[in-house]
Amino acid sequence: MSATAHATGHTPGDGHPEDGSKRDFLKMVTAASAFIGVGALAWPLIDSMNPSSDVLALSSVDFELAPVALGSAVTVVWRGKPVFVRHRTAEEIKGAEDVSLNQLIDPATDASRVKSGHDQWLVVIGICTHLGCVPLGNKPTDPRGEWGGWFCPCHGSQYDTSGRVRHGPAPLNLAVPPYGFVSDSKIKIG
Repeated sequence: MSATAHATGHTPGDGHPEDGSKRDFLKMVTAASAFIGVGALAWPLIDSMNPSSDVLALSSVDFELAPVALGSAVTVVWRGKPVFVRHRTAEEIKGAEDVSLNQLIDPATDASRVKSGHDQWLVVIGICTHLGCVPLGNKPTDPRGEWGGWFCPCHGSQYDTSGRVRHGPAPLNLAVPPYGFVSDSKIKIG
């Protein structure tokens, strides 16, 4: 009989659990306890990274459309970004609908950029897709470019009345934010 077997009173294979399996069990219990402890300590830190209620309140903006005159546009701030809301005339809508997609840098139909039944309202994020400038075109005195939409004076990009890029280095159309009609005269952006 070996010295270890003699000291413990059993030999391997005589039906007693070996010391290795006890050690393995203790290691598993210790590891599980450590994992639970780390999770309990990390949870408050991770939870603190969630946006606060005041930030969540700013994630959407309600906007009344009634004050926006036909043919004009206003800027609404949503998540720190300018959003252009334009009340389009029948001529602007027809001009945007009649464009052949092969004439566009970033092809998109006018219908894909407005809400069905509310095509007189165009809502786009007012950030040029070239270098992030804010195009001109909301004020009556602003240049609107050859296509009557918006003009970015930094590098000459021009957008039509559907917010589609028509000229210049901008590679993409003005983005359409998530929005919906709360009523016929009110939208919710975000």
